[in-house]
Amino acid sequence: MATTRSAHTVWEGSLLEGNGVVHFDSSGAIAAQPVTWASRSQDANGKTSPEELIAAAHSSCFSMALSHALNGAGTPPTKLVTSADVNFQPGEGITGIHLTVEGTVPGIDDEAFAAAAEDAKANCPVSQALKGTNITLSAKLA
Repeated sequence: MATTRSAHTVWEGSLLEGNGVVHFDSSGAIAAQPVTWASRSQDANGKTSPEELIAAAHSSCFSMALSHALNGAGTPPTKLVTSADVNFQPGEGITGIHLTVEGTVPGIDDEAFAAAAEDAKANCPVSQALKGTNITLSAKLA
């Protein structure tokens, strides 16, 4: 069963002086969030950015893919803590993403956990959508 999720942004003004508001239409689970060029290219100052939204999507998708793979291997995780750092360089764009995961997974060794994490990195749908981006990974057991 295919699904579609939607968001929209209302932007007012020029890139450098303007501002926008991102609305999460599908779920309404996240309140509308402000976004500006300064919040993207300098300090966040309480506003989001496209890169932060990508980081949220990537960390959650990767966690789901890794959990599913570990469960399928007979070693379901107790807990996975994943962060995604999306690097943005004005004038160049997104220059890389680094995933970091720490897992509590009974019955698995470091090597098997790292292998499962690498597979999840390569195959989660968000990683697949971002294939043109250099994605790196650090994985360890808690």
